[in-house]
Amino acid sequence: MKKVISILTIFVLVSCGVKKVENSNALYEVLTKQSDGGGNIKFFEILTEPNEIKMLENDPLLADKMKNPNVHDYNYVILNMGEKNTSGYSIDVEKVEETDKNIIITVKENSPAKDAMTMQVISYPYTVVKIHSKKEIIIK
Repeated sequence: MKKVISILTIFVLVSCGVKKVENSNALYEVLTKQSDGGGNIKFFEILTEPNEIKMLENDPLLADKMKNPNVHDYNYVILNMGEKNTSGYSIDVEKVEETDKNIIITVKENSPAKDAMTMQVISYPYTVVKIHSKKEIIIK
């Protein structure tokens, strides 16, 4: 009986103690991807200065992800698609590559499928990305 209890206790302790460890070496992190709330025109903005990053700290969607941002180690990128006449649009980071001098971000703009049911509402899709580097950023 003692063996059964000890084995069950060990099993419970081991199963409760295992936690997923995030990859801290990731080159980028998508902070938010929204279908509405962006700007009226299409633009990609790279935020590098502390006073620019303050704008993200005040955003209610990003406030919990922007606690004490280390502005000396990271850049932030806002990818904005502009005004769209229906729902279903989004903008994604397809890949991020690091070279010896810069960071190359490949962006993919997604539109709704031709036969998809979309709402006839004006939307402003955008994505905010945190780049774990201070190298120059090139957006494709």
